[in-house]
Amino acid sequence: MGILRNITSNLRIIRLSLIRNNNTIIMARRLHASRTDGVDKNVWVEFTKLAAEYKVVNLGQGFPDFSPPKFVQDAFCKAVSGGYQMHQYTRAFGHPPLVKNMAKFFSRVVGHEIDPFEDILVTVGAYQALFSTFQALVDEGDEVIIVEPFFDCYQPMVKMAGGTALYVPLRPKADGAILSSGDWVLNPEELESKITPQTKAIVINTPNNPLGKVYKTEELQMIADLCIKHDMLCISDEVYEWLTYDGSKHVKIASLPGMWERTITIGSGGKTFSATGWKVGWAIGAGHIIKHMKTIHQNTVYHCATAAQEAVAQGFEREYEVFGTPESYFKQLPAMLYHKRNKLAECLRSVGLQPIMPEGGYFMIADISSVKVDLSGESTTELYDFRFVKWLIKEKGLATIPVSAFYSPEHSKEFDKYVRFCFVKEDSTIDAAGEILKKWSEGQ
Repeated sequence: MGILRNITSNLRIIRLSLIRNNNTIIMARRLHASRTDGVDKNVWVEFTKLAAEYKVVNLGQGFPDFSPPKFVQDAFCKAVSGGYQMHQYTRAFGHPPLVKNMAKFFSRVVGHEIDPFEDILVTVGAYQALFSTFQALVDEGDEVIIVEPFFDCYQPMVKMAGGTALYVPLRPKADGAILSSGDWVLNPEELESKITPQTKAIVINTPNNPLGKVYKTEELQMIADLCIKHDMLCISDEVYEWLTYDGSKHVKIASLPGMWERTITIGSGGKTFSATGWKVGWAIGAGHIIKHMKTIHQNTVYHCATAAQEAVAQGFEREYEVFGTPESYFKQLPAMLYHKRNKLAECLRSVGLQPIMPEGGYFMIADISSVKVDLSGESTTELYDFRFVKWLIKEKGLATIPVSAFYSPEHSKEFDKYVRFCFVKEDSTIDAAGEILKKWSEGQ
């Protein structure tokens, strides 16, 4: 009888376990939305955690380790001590002083009269501007062409909107040495071959992250011609618009003939004024497009921080007055980063790495194909640059980002011999990174 009782008890436990497991599966199905399938992995989460764990010199993440200019810091301090209004809701689609100052400023840049209340949406960083764009404009079955390398959120945002992403990479020119981001070009025939009747939009990023490419006017005109010919939208991520070097000039594709009506321009107060933690971004475009994005915005975050918007508003008011002069922060910041860029490039060259000199932005990629390191301790299932960066963090105490993370699975293997360095850092940070590289090259 004891044996029978034990068998009965064990069967009961197994039955209860199966019920619990089955209920877990059922509950997981109830809670799980398929739009999140395959987009859960994030390179920033993974490498930020790893960098913090090993307490490294961080040239991975793209944010300044220095303070914003004093005039916007003062504006922020004045805002938070300026009465109850700065601590309460403002207009949901953008603080009135901010959208008015932006409209005044960017009307001059674009060459089109921008309506502050119809043509601008202020968002929680450029990230939310992108999310609102894809959610509002991409429908089930739509195709979106993304030019590679691309900021990694584009693809999951397209997928979550029900669209399908297609990819066209910038490739190094076949002839001559590849020394500059300008040597990476878009093939017009390859781009047009991706266009179908289902193509809704093309996504570009200029200056580009991670490459630093600044699209020339003729390159933008080629894209514009295709957008007009095939009745497509252009989503232009221009968060690094003021950061150009060596005579390169940022041109807004929305300023080209016929493109204002079909372009959504994404911008960032954090990148513009070196205050990424304020999370003030925006989308600018024709009111008949922006109105759909407002619907997404009002049903997600609804509102952005009032005091931060007020500070950015004051920043644009000041920059309007000094635009084009040596007093302009839009002149001072790239001048400062130009020297930091060159300092980092020299550090890389001194240890045998080949930097691709960026024409714009925060970042520089370097070719690591000639570097011989023992990566046997890293997973063999990952691409080479992922394994290299993890080795560099763990063994040398220097954080960078693998460039293949900015490519689709179909093209990532072609570009897994590059890593990305960020140079929007204090000179002491770049010097510390240089010392690590020097010791490594000397075998210490």
